Amino acid sequence: MNKKIIIGIIIIALISSIGTIVGLCFALSFDSKTAGNLTRLIGAMRFIESQYVQEVDEDKLIAGAISGMVRSLGDPHSIYLEPRLYGQLKAETSGSFGGIGVYMGFKDGGVYVLGVIPDSPGEKVGLRAGDSILAVNSQPIEEIDPAEVAMKIRGEVGTNVELLIRRENEEDKTYTITREVIKVQTVAGKMLDDREGYIRISNFSENTGQEFKAKLNELEQQGMKGFILDLRQNPGGLITSCVEIAQEIVPAGTIVSVIKRDGEKEVYTSNLQQAKFPIVVLIDKNSASASELLSGALQDTKAALIVGQKSYGKGSVQTVIPMFQDDGLKLTIAKYYTPKGRSIDGTGIAPDVEVELETPLPVSRELATDYFDDVQLRTAEELLAKQLDSGKILFDDNG
Repeated sequence: MNKKIIIGIIIIALISSIGTIVGLCFALSFDSKTAGNLTRLIGAMRFIESQYVQEVDEDKLIAGAISGMVRSLGDPHSIYLEPRLYGQLKAETSGSFGGIGVYMGFKDGGVYVLGVIPDSPGEKVGLRAGDSILAVNSQPIEEIDPAEVAMKIRGEVGTNVELLIRRENEEDKTYTITREVIKVQTVAGKMLDDREGYIRISNFSENTGQEFKAKLNELEQQGMKGFILDLRQNPGGLITSCVEIAQEIVPAGTIVSVIKRDGEKEVYTSNLQQAKFPIVVLIDKNSASASELLSGALQDTKAALIVGQKSYGKGSVQTVIPMFQDDGLKLTIAKYYTPKGRSIDGTGIAPDVEVELETPLPVSRELATDYFDDVQLRTAEELLAKQLDSGKILFDDNG
């Protein structure tokens, strides 16, 4: 086909669409640049529909265009959800789902295991926090939108998924994992001695706030005077559950602010007049999102001492927007900020006392005593004991 014919086809395609474009731009008060870009988009679609060597599906073209727009943002947490993925997401949020029991994070183009649920399929085959996922069912991660990885790993109960895993100082290995119904108890705890308590939160789900309050009350009845809050390998979850817990232990004032691009701000606050217990919080490089919000609020208000390693650095807010063809759009719409206005996105929370852990934490460690060689926990116990002995938080306003 010669150049003149091609140009003619493009012109015809544009003319056939120009009435629609003009009407749409007028109705939505678009400027000339936006109108021009819409002309390009619709013109390209019409040219493909009329001239591609095979017949094309218009719905697929539109879906591809939306997916391409989202990918161009370079945000691993934003994704276009085609009908299958959108339906799967709705099913997961309505109750139990088929999965392997791992929490994942996305950083520097990679996908990492942030935590593994005890007694889950992931734990049974030996997955660990810190593992890097290289491929899902032989499809390299580079070919999958980061936010879609979790969708591909989850699926019908009883079916298998294959993950190619890279672990430091070991050869890459493929794991075949059978999906199961995943149900999670998110809070565990016990007394360490006659005055020090220990509470671990594995993630922030719908019932975590109530679980935490019940455990806090239980340990207080047992004589707890202060406690260690273990947020290591906690990938985050619902901000509402995080706030519910913060309102029990963060002094009156701001807990977290959610700020959109236009400056619109939503502030979550606490009415707690004063901290009831000395607290030491444990975090690591796999502590993310809501766990960072909680530790950041406790750190900024000097209600707790933070011990461990710098956290993951996931401080953005996503929402899911239904589209019109049983599909949806998961989009980052805001960022979280601590009481002092710090953004944790891409930076994380730096501990007050940095302690490295040479040996990885085991997955099945619902309680502190499940792990006998935990230098971070030992440090936290020592610091909590000093606070209890002195009667004040070590980093309070009095020095």
